[in-house]
Amino acid sequence: MMLTLEKMSVNYGPIKAVRNIDISVAAGEIVTLLGPNGAGKSSTLKAIMGLHPAASGRVLFEGQPITGMATEKIVRLGMTLTPEGRHIFSGLTVEENLKLGAASQKDRIQVEETRERVFVLFPILKERLTQNAGTLSGGEQQQLAIARSLMSAPRLLLLDEPSLGLAPQIVDQIFSLIADLRQKGLTILLVEQNAEMSLEISDRGYVFSNGQIELEGSRDALRSSKDIASTYLGMEKHSHHE
Repeated sequence: MMLTLEKMSVNYGPIKAVRNIDISVAAGEIVTLLGPNGAGKSSTLKAIMGLHPAASGRVLFEGQPITGMATEKIVRLGMTLTPEGRHIFSGLTVEENLKLGAASQKDRIQVEETRERVFVLFPILKERLTQNAGTLSGGEQQQLAIARSLMSAPRLLLLDEPSLGLAPQIVDQIFSLIADLRQKGLTILLVEQNAEMSLEISDRGYVFSNGQIELEGSRDALRSSKDIASTYLGMEKHSHHE
């Protein structure tokens, strides 16, 4: 397994955000974490990346325990997170944002190769290299946020709510981009409110409710389960756009 969570719990003060969860992601998969807001999905990604400490349990990346490891070190091992809300440096150019994404990489030749691959995936960013990131549209900013994560040459990409607040046709583009990334050999763990679209491109999913995993299964099993659609994903039938 590329990523394994064993009995992981995450607390925010007295609040138990995530309780005793087991998750695994195999190389080459797209796995989606589903469930209503506040169910513990984003907290799980933050704990995997060392941005918030796990209260208990273990995280293994390619068989190596990384629980409590510094985020920078985890990035160097080959895992990175594109956080919710398109965290880009809006006062800097597209080019400068991409350079910052590559900060953990020492091999200049590899950085150049990664950059060229990023431009193949995101031609619009190549056109906008010298533009300030803040002047890009929402969809372009989301592309930049993902592109910046890819500059660290991860083998596993964690994506938190990539479609949030984007117009429907842009959401389509972002999802086909995620599917493309997997074709190019990337493994992806996705947190997404848009259950239908995320299951379409995923192999497997885990459904969270109140900090625990209620259900897990293949894409088809989850899509065909009436319980899931009504109980956990009902609210996501109408996704919220800005």
